[in-house]
Amino acid sequence: MIAADYLKRIAAWSRDLNEQEIEVARAGIVEKSYSANEYIFMRGDAFDYWTGIVSGLARMGMVSSGGKATSFAGLTAGAWFGEGSMLKREPRRYDMVALRDTRVALMDRTTFFWLFENSVAFNRFLVRQLNERLGQFIGAVEYDRTLDATGRVARSIASLFNPILYPDLTRHLEITQEEIGALSGLSRQNANQCLKRLEKGGLLRLEYGGVTIVDLEKLRHYGE
Repeated sequence: MIAADYLKRIAAWSRDLNEQEIEVARAGIVEKSYSANEYIFMRGDAFDYWTGIVSGLARMGMVSSGGKATSFAGLTAGAWFGEGSMLKREPRRYDMVALRDTRVALMDRTTFFWLFENSVAFNRFLVRQLNERLGQFIGAVEYDRTLDATGRVARSIASLFNPILYPDLTRHLEITQEEIGALSGLSRQNANQCLKRLEKGGLLRLEYGGVTIVDLEKLRHYGE
């Protein structure tokens, strides 16, 4: 069983729970590690856990029958996902791949539904989470269809700074150019060119092992 203070550190949603709810939540969570490029689960899997990223980086997406890969979202430490599939009791409709060595927290179905049925704070979080995730997916479809490569890179990075989906994130993001390319559907070389354009425009600063955001609002609206 994970400790209560550790739960609050890896799961921002738990900070509003009462003492009983925290005890139930921490008793129903285990952790598991995945290597870079390993599938956490695949589309169609009956993956019966609500999942949080403890450390690392994962990509949510799918590959069409014609072989085209599409990225829906990147998930950094602090992000929790899969509540829609849990609530609908359906197989996963996307792939989840670890882009680097990644550790995840897994909450079992019984615990998830106990919180869903008994915790007002947990339900408030789920409503906010589902609303934000819907907006994220609509935005991803929009910029994939309407923006050029630099715009897609800008929006992909900006999407990682949603305070509800990715709480406790600082303006410095530890991410490689190859990982940014994977999230944007681009090669590392193309992602590098796009990042240099964004840096020249004063929106971000390229640094060793990551990027620092200089102007988040311009990054969010790049290409409009």
